[in-house]
Amino acid sequence: MKLVEVISGQFTSEQTLQTTLTLCEQLGKTAVRVSEAPGFVVNRILIPMINEAIGEYADGVATVEEIDTAMQLGANHPMGPLALGDFIGLDVCLAIMEVLNNEYADPKYRPHPLLRKMVRAGQLGRKSGKGFYDYSKK
Repeated sequence: MKLVEVISGQFTSEQTLQTTLTLCEQLGKTAVRVSEAPGFVVNRILIPMINEAIGEYADGVATVEEIDTAMQLGANHPMGPLALGDFIGLDVCLAIMEVLNNEYADPKYRPHPLLRKMVRAGQLGRKSGKGFYDYSKK
């Protein structure tokens, strides 16, 4: 990953922030300064999108493959949201959704019941061999 979200907490000194930004530059990373908040930037946008894709699938709007293809071609994403959820780990996606839901108490961050069901069943994505795709044959 090229991105590093550099989080400034309530008591982060300017010296610590500048040291961190310099280190990121030395490592060839792109640093984005972000204030402390649940999910920061990437996870607060990305994980609810994956959760919404799970809802689209659960509602029968489209197949897993159709959802992923639509987002790859229609939004220019390198991989679809369900394949990305499998890559991240559905248990990790659930944990992040739970943090967002608990912190913001906004129903838009409620984890989809299918996500919970899959995690309970051990269908965590690539790391377990099965998620929205079957990786056991690869």
